[in-house]
Amino acid sequence: MEFKLLHIDKNSAARAGLIETAHGEIETPIFMPVGTVGTVKSVHQRELLNDIEAQIILGNTYHLYLRPSLEILQKAGGLHKFNGWCKPILTDSGGFQVFSLAGTRKIKEEGVTFQSHIDGSRHIFTPENVVDIQRIIGADIMMAFDECTPGTADYNYAKLSMERTHRWLARGYQRFSETLPEYDCEQTFFPIVQGCVYPDLRKISAEFVTQFDADGYAIGGLAVGEPTEKMYEMIEVCNAILPENSPRYLMGVGTPANILEGIARGVDMFDCVMPTRNGRNGMLFTENGIMNMRNKKWADNFSPIEEGTGCFVDEHYSKAYLRHLFASGELLAMQIASIHNLAFYLRLLKEARKRIFDGTFEKWKNEMTVKTMKRL
Repeated sequence: MEFKLLHIDKNSAARAGLIETAHGEIETPIFMPVGTVGTVKSVHQRELLNDIEAQIILGNTYHLYLRPSLEILQKAGGLHKFNGWCKPILTDSGGFQVFSLAGTRKIKEEGVTFQSHIDGSRHIFTPENVVDIQRIIGADIMMAFDECTPGTADYNYAKLSMERTHRWLARGYQRFSETLPEYDCEQTFFPIVQGCVYPDLRKISAEFVTQFDADGYAIGGLAVGEPTEKMYEMIEVCNAILPENSPRYLMGVGTPANILEGIARGVDMFDCVMPTRNGRNGMLFTENGIMNMRNKKWADNFSPIEEGTGCFVDEHYSKAYLRHLFASGELLAMQIASIHNLAFYLRLLKEARKRIFDGTFEKWKNEMTVKTMKRL
């Protein structure tokens, strides 16, 4: 993987760059749709490519390991061939999912033992076998195995957790360095900064991960219960230390406003389930605010979902029709809303990139963070 930093905004830390991978280029800043089990819920790949214009999607190590299984993925030739996606894929390490299974997992220095949410079978994730699993999945970008502490964790636990994550990183990086890709395409490995909401821990962690010769770095353990302003503060602490000439990935964040504020603080890559999950529940993000499509106010509004976007679903279907689909429990409602939201997120970051180049990002960002969160 290669990253080219092309431009930095003169009024903020916002950056525009280009990531080159074996499966194609990624223009940053970028939002990555989440395809947890090898598919972005409710969305065909044709729509991901043509309407949403996704440049990279995510897969989840925990879920893909359990189903369809490593045996199936290996027989298929990796996730790209299994699901037919021709562009880059990033896989998270499964750490967040494992640690969310609080009642059925046990953390040890070796790794984490856990029970499958599918059949109750017992498994173990270690820093080493998580690298092996991601080799078999065939992701372009692989993540280190880490412990994701909740935003409310106390200082002592956050410190112990961070130190364990650092030891796991050293083991995972060694495994990555001594193994080769399972298929023909090169892979890269991102360490993850932890430290909860404590600036000194975040500083220690950011300094630790930069000891490893990685192509990029991730900021984890945010948007997990901490105040928004605390999240922004931690991003600033981390990005003041992480290398300028490597991409910075903020994991699991978030709302359009969160993403724009992250870009302003020097983040290049984002992912979140919010556009698809909220879309399936009738929440649409637009340039002018948020629409609840279950609201009766849209029942006789025959205007397009959102005009002037160039996205097929926005201009082909009316608000009234989409509201009718949700009221009727039709699956098409979830598909339309998911496509709309993802297209909006990708369009928003494409515009952010343009604004960074032309020097108008900061003013535009301030306006958009207010507009996009209004309730319509």
